Amino acid sequence: MKRVTGIGGLFFKTKDPKATKDWYKKHLGFNTDDYGSTFWWKDKEGKDSSTQWSPFKADTKHFEPSKKDFMFNYRVENLVALLAALKEEGVTILGEIEEYNYGKFGWILDNDGNKIELWEPIDKAFL
Repeated sequence: MKRVTGIGGLFFKTKDPKATKDWYKKHLGFNTDDYGSTFWWKDKEGKDSSTQWSPFKADTKHFEPSKKDFMFNYRVENLVALLAALKEEGVTILGEIEEYNYGKFGWILDNDGNKIELWEPIDKAFL
């Protein structure tokens, strides 16, 4: 079974998400919106894929129970099977799988207590 297939997103805390998005747009050319910026690329089979860059408010609870100011989102192929395997391996699973029109999400803690978001994407939902 494939596990992680790529980076789905980089999420981090900032005092002023709008100012951060504006700075990245002005100085680095990010195409920002309310959620940050989506980077499009093709996988090795030529399928459209995306990676999300998103600044969050400094007081967000979304990264909890981690105390870090960042959270990685990794792309996976079969979230249900992967979470089952990780549970068997003793990895801490957080909450329940959430499903949206753009994919399924699950969360785990790594060995340092960092919250990791696992995403089984439906990239075509963004096209």
